[in-house]
Amino acid sequence: MQSSLSNHLFNRAQALIPGGVNSPVRAFRSVGGAPFFTRRAEGAYLYTADERQLIDFVCTWGPAIHGHNDPTVREAIATALASGTSFGTPNPYEVEMAELIVSMAPSVEKVRMVNSGTEATMTAIRLARGYTGRNKIIKFAGCYHGHVDSLLVQAGSGALTLGNPDSAGIPPVFAAETIVLPFNDPQALEGAFARYGEDLAAVILEPFPANVGLIFPRSGYLEHLRKLCTSHETVLIFDEVMTGFRVAPGGVQEKTGVLPDLTALGKIIGGGLPVGALGGKAEIMDHLAPLGPVYQAGTLSGNPLAMAAGIAALKKLKEDDPYPRLDKFGRQIRAALLDGAKAKGIPLQVPQTGSMFCLFFSPSTVTNLDQALRSETKHFKSIFRHALNNGVYLPPSPFETCFICSAHQGNAIERACEILSQSLEKL
Repeated sequence: MQSSLSNHLFNRAQALIPGGVNSPVRAFRSVGGAPFFTRRAEGAYLYTADERQLIDFVCTWGPAIHGHNDPTVREAIATALASGTSFGTPNPYEVEMAELIVSMAPSVEKVRMVNSGTEATMTAIRLARGYTGRNKIIKFAGCYHGHVDSLLVQAGSGALTLGNPDSAGIPPVFAAETIVLPFNDPQALEGAFARYGEDLAAVILEPFPANVGLIFPRSGYLEHLRKLCTSHETVLIFDEVMTGFRVAPGGVQEKTGVLPDLTALGKIIGGGLPVGALGGKAEIMDHLAPLGPVYQAGTLSGNPLAMAAGIAALKKLKEDDPYPRLDKFGRQIRAALLDGAKAKGIPLQVPQTGSMFCLFFSPSTVTNLDQALRSETKHFKSIFRHALNNGVYLPPSPFETCFICSAHQGNAIERACEILSQSLEKL
């Protein structure tokens, strides 16, 4: 079901904006149809251009952990706005934000604010290269780190390949410095370190890959990676843009006890406004300008409105501790999906941790990109359309992660479980 006003807006947008959207996944190419346009959002709900109410499990792709238009965050923005929108000088909010991040993220000793997760991962790679004096990096197939030239590569046909560009406009020489490995394969890791170890500046990964659905590391895998990086003096970078402050106050590194050297952060620390951050060991962070030779700058970095919103969001996490409640919601949805699939005789995996979950229509646990790509995506498309037509908004791609917020309580969760169960019955 598509509103006529959203169709009208999309037609206007396509004439002026490439593809009619400002981020590709919003175009609904994976699920069919035209995207709806949102007029406003409140709590667990989106309201479309025609005032359809949708239970939202995208949550602006992660930041809205307290729900949309949270009063505490909104008040913080309003207070900051009364003093101005941007100063171009240091401001007190930056210091308080840095203190909060350092107090919550176990591995972070110093932090530099940036404007997006992409900027954070880009800076992390440059910093690792500047710190080590090395060139090559390792990334993992299926891990997305923003649209950085050297990171927009995926795996080739072998377990250990030099990457080829995954987007037009990237010179092959950039990608040639990126080694792409399958996730959860310790032998591939060992082979890469044996071959390239002396020139490996960094290994970057989502410790819980969440841009290919949701995949968990096998027991001991992150620990093994940490040991390899330490022994070869290679910088270990965790991209916790999605998982930071969402799976736990200190992200995956708190849950697993595996500490990276650098961490890319974003999403929740902006409270819904554009923001990112790079943090890590002081010894490495001090190589950033103006102390060190690695240059990074940003006119709007540490913007007072974004900092005020993020401070309010992080403080609320510390004070309210919503994590047990979010995990309860996640397990409730997971159980409803698995029960519905079992009744229908459809193989379904629902990996879930706290407020994050996804659907893989596969008979066995998905542990890497190749297995994710072999899942039955047509089932997801059918479920997406049924859910949307009946008031539940899932990410418009079978390879994205769903997010729950603290405002998803009571009727919102129960109604979503009912609709998702019905969508499985119709397969």
